[in-house]
Amino acid sequence: MIFKATKPTTRPALRKVRTTPTLRPLHHRLDPQRVEEIPFHAPDGVRLGLTRIDTGERDRPAVLLLHGHTASADMFLLPEIRNLVDVLLDDGYEPWLLDWRGSCRLPYNATGQKYTYDDVALHDIPAAVSHIRSRIGDDRPLFAVAHCIGALTLSMSMAAGLVPGLAGVVAQGVFLTPKLAGRTSLRMSLASELLKSRLDHIPVDFRTVGLRSKYTPLFALASRKADCPDPTCQILHHSAWGTGASLFVHEHLTETTHNRLAELLGPAPLWILPHLRRIELARTVVRWHDTDHRYAALPANALDAAGRIDTPLLLLTGSDNGLWLDSQQLCRDVLARRHPHLDVTCTEIPGYGHLDTFLGRGAALDVFGHILDFLAERR
Repeated sequence: MIFKATKPTTRPALRKVRTTPTLRPLHHRLDPQRVEEIPFHAPDGVRLGLTRIDTGERDRPAVLLLHGHTASADMFLLPEIRNLVDVLLDDGYEPWLLDWRGSCRLPYNATGQKYTYDDVALHDIPAAVSHIRSRIGDDRPLFAVAHCIGALTLSMSMAAGLVPGLAGVVAQGVFLTPKLAGRTSLRMSLASELLKSRLDHIPVDFRTVGLRSKYTPLFALASRKADCPDPTCQILHHSAWGTGASLFVHEHLTETTHNRLAELLGPAPLWILPHLRRIELARTVVRWHDTDHRYAALPANALDAAGRIDTPLLLLTGSDNGLWLDSQQLCRDVLARRHPHLDVTCTEIPGYGHLDTFLGRGAALDVFGHILDFLAERR
């Protein structure tokens, strides 16, 4: 039998992705000599990022800043606006910024090992607080300002008693009682079931995936009835990674911030959705690892253990929060009923959404004053 020779097929070049846990450089306008990037690992060995802004003064209260999932410490350092770090420095505080394992400055969301929010609450946040305490001592106040999932996981750390002695906590968007819109919850459930065999994450930068890719239908869906022609803006502002929620009020972003969205927010891992879905159905932060003894320090239900919280709380949210809706008002009411001894304040920012409370061009005037007032009363 004679066989016909065939030319070997040429495989397309693989897209280059970061596979090593190297932190992407921060984007800021500060004096580089003042920015101390600390080699930092969680107790389970995962590389994280911890940054201290050196003020030259050793008696300032410290403020730990926690970003949301797929964001990074960059969200507090935008050079194109008067950002939160600027405001804290001018008001006499020492900012510390944690890039926990969900940061887009790290590769874990797209290429790294999988994790749950239990890992963030048990390892990342307590380790950062412990390190800061070792540097500033016990006499200086330590505050925390947390956004979105950073606040949600912090609530579990606090309910577990793993971060005692904080002088005050500002939680933006959500805290102990997450509440999503019905269509967002439904899409989240469908995505976790229908896409889990084909995709492990949803990207936000259309330029990196190309027109003919398995992600194209998601970008096409996000573009329906969208006002902005930018695919990255569509999948974030108009769709929130395909969930149908809105992440910010479009008009609040400067042109520069808008053009940086693909840098400020990274891919969303789909394998985290089952834990987020369980949390949303319970209407509170619940532990994912029920039978793993390594997570026994975390309560099964953070709301049931909220009586252990020993810290004043400011629950902050935009009146037009299209992702978490009225989660903060719900949290205030539930805590007032179940744990009336807690010091809880809820403040709604008129006309703001979710991310624009930090990224918005007018956030320094409209939002940050509430944070500074809360910190000043307790420093």
